Amino acid sequence: MNKRALTTGEIAGYLGVNFRTVIRWIERGHLKSFKLPGRGDNRVTVENFLAFLRANDMPVPDELRPPVDGKAQRVLVVEDEPPMARAIERVLRQADFEVKVAGDGFTAGALFSVFNPAVATLDLRIPGMGGREVLQFVRETERLRDTKILVVSAMPRAELEAAREAGADDFLEKPFENEDLLTKVRALAGT
Repeated sequence: MNKRALTTGEIAGYLGVNFRTVIRWIERGHLKSFKLPGRGDNRVTVENFLAFLRANDMPVPDELRPPVDGKAQRVLVVEDEPPMARAIERVLRQADFEVKVAGDGFTAGALFSVFNPAVATLDLRIPGMGGREVLQFVRETERLRDTKILVVSAMPRAELEAAREAGADDFLEKPFENEDLLTKVRALAGT
């Protein structure tokens, strides 16, 4: 992790706010900082700034994103409900995953080949080629077989267990907590 310290002015520039706003966040304990000896100027480590951004659902500036480590950071979200797809995508992007979204099974099949994700979140109820067919396609395609599949669905638990028996690596019931999603995706991605 980058141990470089940022000034209040740099943080203000990243977020498009006045530097006094950043100072207020520090004074109120929302943004962890330290003072330079003899000067009293506030500095914030990049790590603490990134933690602040994630805690407040703010986007991470591109310059502060760690370099994408190839396939391990790629996640394909297969979800036909746009609000749910955006929510999953947002949570994963804030955790520095590279994310693509497919709203149906056919698009998912194409993206598996060109995007080559390490992990896919898969809703079982999707139009076109259904979730079970997508799962079967991935498990029967040699070059995709190692892709980890996290079923994310509101279907009954028995259906989710059946999906695991059919080749899914894990499942997450809707509705879910963002931290549970991240924990499962990180475990499957090995990050």
